[in-house]
Amino acid sequence: MKTLVYCLLLAAPLAAQRDFLTADETDQIKEAQEPNLRLKLYADFAKQRADMVKSLLSKEKPGRSILIHDALEDYAKILDAIDDVADDAISRKLDVKPGLTAVAAVEKEMLPMLKKAQDSQPKDIERYAFALTQAIETTTDSLDLAMQDLGKRTKDVEARQQKQKKTLEESMTPAEREGKQADDKKAAEEQKKEQQQRKAPTLRRPGEKKPDGQQ
Repeated sequence: MKTLVYCLLLAAPLAAQRDFLTADETDQIKEAQEPNLRLKLYADFAKQRADMVKSLLSKEKPGRSILIHDALEDYAKILDAIDDVADDAISRKLDVKPGLTAVAAVEKEMLPMLKKAQDSQPKDIERYAFALTQAIETTTDSLDLAMQDLGKRTKDVEARQQKQKKTLEESMTPAEREGKQADDKKAAEEQKKEQQQRKAPTLRRPGEKKPDGQQ
């Protein structure tokens, strides 16, 4: 009996987990490899969740509180995904200004709506008050990031990655550290070799020799 209870307790957190995107949305994200397109998709999905909350709050219906709660949770998770995509692209020196502009436009529209919902204090707000507060805070933080100077955000991302790298290396054993250094050195040498093997662009046809006197 104790074993059964223990197994149920372990399984409970897993059972409580819920995907914050639909199957179709997940497929769209997988197909959108370009960061700006992915950011715009996430922004659209976030707006859909916020619009759902707004619609549910406009009518007092039994059972709406769980729908509002789940929509708010999904909305906040989508914004977290937006920030992760943007930071990853920035770390790879990619221009994400178009995508962040789309994100900021949605968040500027959604933030006042969420704050108004909180201020209106609906009768069932205690059932989704925490999720609503989290959604407002996440929107505020994500909007600040979307509007931040990209130069400063790039430096912040690089500094955070360096800190994480240092923390990881400090937690390694000497053998693991040596192995990582060897892997990093090998990767750098392969990258350098690949760059050296690249030929400069030429207008000559294959097999055509340089005219005498030309380099």
